[in-house]
Amino acid sequence: MNRTPRLIGYALMVIAAALALAERRGVIDSLGPFPVAVAALLVGMIGVMLVFTDLMVRGLYAQIGAAKHDEREEG
Repeated sequence: MNRTPRLIGYALMVIAAALALAERRGVIDSLGPFPVAVAALLVGMIGVMLVFTDLMVRGLYAQIGAAKHDEREEG
């Protein structure tokens, strides 16, 4: 299991922050038919979802591994 999804999530959150900053400074008004704020929120939410999902799956695998380790020690 690698960290690629989490790193992609962090990259998407950075992109969302950059879009929000560009909109705030007046550099960008829209991305095609969508306002920049909508695009930044969507990209940021996908990034957060990837990061939290990766962390939750890693936590579950760690709990399963610890339970298997304890089971081997007892039996």
